[in-house]
Amino acid sequence: MEAALGEKIPYVESIPEDAAVVVPAVEQLIKRGNNIIIGTAFGYSDAFKDLAKRHPDVAFLDAAGTTNGPNLESFYGRTYESQYLCGMAAAAVSKTGKLGFVAAHPFGVVNWTINAYELGARKVNPNAVLTVVYTGAWDDPVKERAAATALVDQGDDVLGAHTDSPTVQLVAQERGVYATGHHRDMRQYAPKSTVCSSVWVWDKFLIPEIRKIEAGNWQPAPYGAFIEMKDGGTDIAGFGNAVPADKQALIKSERDAIIKGKQIYAGPLSDRDSQLRVSAGQVLSDKDLWKMEWFVKGVITQK
Repeated sequence: MEAALGEKIPYVESIPEDAAVVVPAVEQLIKRGNNIIIGTAFGYSDAFKDLAKRHPDVAFLDAAGTTNGPNLESFYGRTYESQYLCGMAAAAVSKTGKLGFVAAHPFGVVNWTINAYELGARKVNPNAVLTVVYTGAWDDPVKERAAATALVDQGDDVLGAHTDSPTVQLVAQERGVYATGHHRDMRQYAPKSTVCSSVWVWDKFLIPEIRKIEAGNWQPAPYGAFIEMKDGGTDIAGFGNAVPADKQALIKSERDAIIKGKQIYAGPLSDRDSQLRVSAGQVLSDKDLWKMEWFVKGVITQK
């Protein structure tokens, strides 16, 4: 981003999701003359809303935020697109068709990744099943290790994840099974087990957005920006050697289709209880995506 924008971007790190810490950090950046503030956490939402009202001449952008305003835009990627592709990779290397998934919370933004992962898996293996364990925390390596271990113990030979640490991928590597990653290319931590990762590519979204702000023609989306893969939400990183060449080609073909407009949640689509959720010719609305509480066929969740 610095190279593309031609300027140095000052930053502060390790700011917890606590307004008492967020606000002074942002105020200091503004005091130093910065008039574009980018946040990176769901928990910054309320603090950014208050700061945006206090500083109407400053533009605020917040990844994974939930608040918006005339000079504030929260943004998030359609992670279900990249997780669909990771699910394809998972099924491609699985010998049993039994996949496991370690997730943080049963929220819409997590459930849509789980469902997409299974839809992708069934694109490769129509009989694939996905067992999900929720840890109740975004970043708890102890719980993630326990969940991942339990899934491998029950026979799942590929693990997916929607949590923050590389623990799931490390457990997979230790146990001699495969895994897919979330947030970043997890080959950095577990090169032997990681066969695909869902990664953020915020620069593709933020560079054009910042240029609009600089040009004076930025208009924040009233309900936040919900970014597709083609515009810089998420993408996939790398394949492990275990993914057969023909399956790699299939995954790349599906990625191209998504970039050209393919919808993951297109009808007809029913849930695991055979209730029709998306009619033929229709696409699941963003409103229904955000509140997703149902699961597609093949997903097994905790009771």
